Amino acid sequence: MILSMTGYGKATETFKDKNIIVELRSLNSKNLDLKTRIPSGYREMEMPIRKLISQTLKRGKIDLVIQIEDLEDRPKNKINAPVLKQYLNDLNQVHPNADQSVLIAAALRLPDVLKPEEDELIPEEQQTVMKVLLEAAGQLTHYRKDEGQSLENDLKLRLENIGKALDEIDRLDKERLDKIKQRLKDALNNLQLEVDQNRFEQELVYYLEKLDINEEKVRLKNHLQYFEKELQKPTEMKGKKLGFISQEIGREINTIGSKANDSQIQRKVVQMKDELEKIKEQVLNVL
Repeated sequence: MILSMTGYGKATETFKDKNIIVELRSLNSKNLDLKTRIPSGYREMEMPIRKLISQTLKRGKIDLVIQIEDLEDRPKNKINAPVLKQYLNDLNQVHPNADQSVLIAAALRLPDVLKPEEDELIPEEQQTVMKVLLEAAGQLTHYRKDEGQSLENDLKLRLENIGKALDEIDRLDKERLDKIKQRLKDALNNLQLEVDQNRFEQELVYYLEKLDINEEKVRLKNHLQYFEKELQKPTEMKGKKLGFISQEIGREINTIGSKANDSQIQRKVVQMKDELEKIKEQVLNVL
């Protein structure tokens, strides 16, 4: 089982005369990258909110938006009386004979005279916010599971394709060294030179040993099995580990390609590299 880092979740809850709406969006990222848009009245909750997101979603580029919808019409702002009085005192000193209604109208347009109407944040409302946040995170996790299943199916297909190509390489490899050996002998015969056959055989064995890919084939097969085994594990966070295994798979494929000295095997290597690139792209989105 794997989880995708891509996901979306939304939840709503009514508290007294307002709706609390939480939206979560997630994309792939190496670590947890959380961006929040929280109403000013909930700013004191930012640390608990971040802690909850970290514990539940763990990794990804996550955008959190919390919105408040008022269910009843009520004043959005209230007068900041001390600030208004100070502005009026200053204006009266500048214009002592001015009409007070005119001064008041002018003062109301000055900064900080009107401030948002905010209720005191009580524990019950905090609990409601965290409950809605947890519901949204649960929806996002469900979305991640669905996306993760699609990712897993695709990764298994790519692994299977690499495995089939490896089987073909194994079949081709049985005759490869004999062909190379014969080709070298034919080339030497065409030169019509007298050579020490014992020395030639020794050099040939040394050369063919450098072209041997049996160890690479075994390691590649083991890496493919290890990758698939990791896919089946119940642990959620496995994207980084799968990425490391992908690197090891690539290392063995590259070595086989460099040693192959055979056009048919080279074509299979190219196919495996193509499948591996698709695996690496998909692994970047695994939690």
